[in-house]
Amino acid sequence: MTNILMYKTPICPYCNKAKALFAQKNVADKITEIDISKDPSLKQEMFDKSGGRMTVPQIFINNTHIGGFDDLYALDKTGKLDDLLS
Repeated sequence: MTNILMYKTPICPYCNKAKALFAQKNVADKITEIDISKDPSLKQEMFDKSGGRMTVPQIFINNTHIGGFDDLYALDKTGKLDDLLS
C-alpha cells in the first residue's frame, strides 16, 4: 500500500504541481499533507526528516525521502516513480 507524505504551504505552486502529478497517477487519495506555514515545529520536523531541506514541497513515499517537485518529476520521467507507487 502506497503512503505519501508531503510537507507544503498553501501558496506553493510546486506543491500543487506535485498533487496534480499524483492525481494523474491515481494516488492523490494516498497523500497526507502537512501545512508547515503556521507551525514552526512542523517546519523543523520537515527539516530534520529531509536532511536539512527548507523548501516545499518535501515528499516522502513509503517513508523514503523523494525530495521536492523537481526530484519527483525526474523520477516520473525516468519511469521510476511508478515503481515506487506500486
